[in-house]
Amino acid sequence: MTALEAVVEIGSTGIRLMACEITGPGQWTVIDRSEVSVSLGWDVFTTGLVSRNTLLECLKVLSRFREQLAGWGIDSNHVQVIATSAMREAKNRDSVLDRILVKTGFKVKVIDGIEENRLMYIALLDSLHNDLPELKTENSVIIETGGGSTELMMLEHGKMAAVHSLRMGTVIVEQNMKSFLGSADDVHRYLSEYVHNTSENLNTEISLSRIRQFVTIGPEARTAALAIGKQVSLHAWTIEKDDFNRFVDEMQQYSEEERMARFNCSYAEARALGVGLLTYQLFLNQTSAQQVIVSDTSIREGVILSRISAPSDTLQQEFISQIAASARNLGKRYHIDEPHAAYVEKVALHLFDDMRGELGLDGHSRLLLEIAAILHDIGNFIRGSDHQMHSQYIISNSDIFGLNKEDMKIVSLVSRYHRGSTPKQADEAFHSLPRDERVTVLKLTALLRVADALDRSHTQKLTDFDTEIKEDKFILHIHGTHDTNLEKAALSEKGDLFEAVFGYSLLMV
Repeated sequence: MTALEAVVEIGSTGIRLMACEITGPGQWTVIDRSEVSVSLGWDVFTTGLVSRNTLLECLKVLSRFREQLAGWGIDSNHVQVIATSAMREAKNRDSVLDRILVKTGFKVKVIDGIEENRLMYIALLDSLHNDLPELKTENSVIIETGGGSTELMMLEHGKMAAVHSLRMGTVIVEQNMKSFLGSADDVHRYLSEYVHNTSENLNTEISLSRIRQFVTIGPEARTAALAIGKQVSLHAWTIEKDDFNRFVDEMQQYSEEERMARFNCSYAEARALGVGLLTYQLFLNQTSAQQVIVSDTSIREGVILSRISAPSDTLQQEFISQIAASARNLGKRYHIDEPHAAYVEKVALHLFDDMRGELGLDGHSRLLLEIAAILHDIGNFIRGSDHQMHSQYIISNSDIFGLNKEDMKIVSLVSRYHRGSTPKQADEAFHSLPRDERVTVLKLTALLRVADALDRSHTQKLTDFDTEIKEDKFILHIHGTHDTNLEKAALSEKGDLFEAVFGYSLLMV
């Protein structure tokens, strides 16, 4: 039985629609695509606001898309509408989203940069997992330059090393240049300086000179691929590095009108082409990659994949491992005690699995516990005393692939309460959460405090144990001969939250 799904993306430079026919689990065919240019980004990145004229233009396009989807018989329950960087930054975002809801019936979800990265990775993994196996073994960078931001992921030997959403996009750069009448040479200098400074920061995570695979996503890269690339699969092209550099250099000499004529594109697309390609070129030349890999996928495919079915167990496990790898690389940057973090992670997940029937939490909560266990001591980088407070700060101000802002807030709070006092009425960050998320924080923190107590000596000596619930007791059966006095003292000190949340007294035997 087939079904129809659609996604509408409100971007910085245009509004895009994709409608699909779902033919089976994870199987779908695109039946309709539409794209209309809008000046959303030019408004927001210049004035901070969506202007009245642009709002009316957006409403007109979205109303047309609604009628288009109705013609396919796709109702609102099967349409996901997302907005990216321009809407994120608009000061009048709430009123704009309200007008869209009232006039079109579309409820818009504004996604953050890290969510864009997640959707992009899902789409890329689906489209290239057979065509580009090197992504699983070599050092790679995946980059997409949009109107308001550049999304970047770095993989070391196939594992996520870093993820960033950079406030640098084609519209932002053009707007900055226009504000002081900058020339093409000024654009080159501006971008060169930005990429150079960004690269220096990225080199602390993984040296760009060690990157062998350079993967691009976006309309500017696809323009280059169609002009000079070699199609290697249904969804991908390759361009030799020297050919790409020559093409980009040539594009910098063209006027917008010449680009429009050559590539049959709009003025806005022609204007973005030079900046987008130059951004890719500057990053490419920081790496040792000898070719550019261009994918025709987008976050819209990622949205469809997220909606239509759960990924296969293999792909799901791969995705979770990439999230954990991103967290571990963040920990390495702050010199965490890796053996202790790995032990606490293992024990915390052991406890979660043994208590699954008591917790009432899903697999995503288990993942958040895993990340909090890896990073709970990251604040020691700043100061050992009250390091849990510094852990909360560092995590709250960091990016981890696959986790959105709400996830990061939960992880930061679980890490915050892994030692010291438990949540109090004065803790605004905790009490600002919805009730169900507060309960999740308490449950995960209770488990993390127990796991951390079992390695009070940071020697990982209690490697084998079983758990048992007997009447009103939760019993930890430790196997082997060990001096457990230190751990029992720590458990007595840190087990208070566990006993309060779950109603069991803790006992180690």
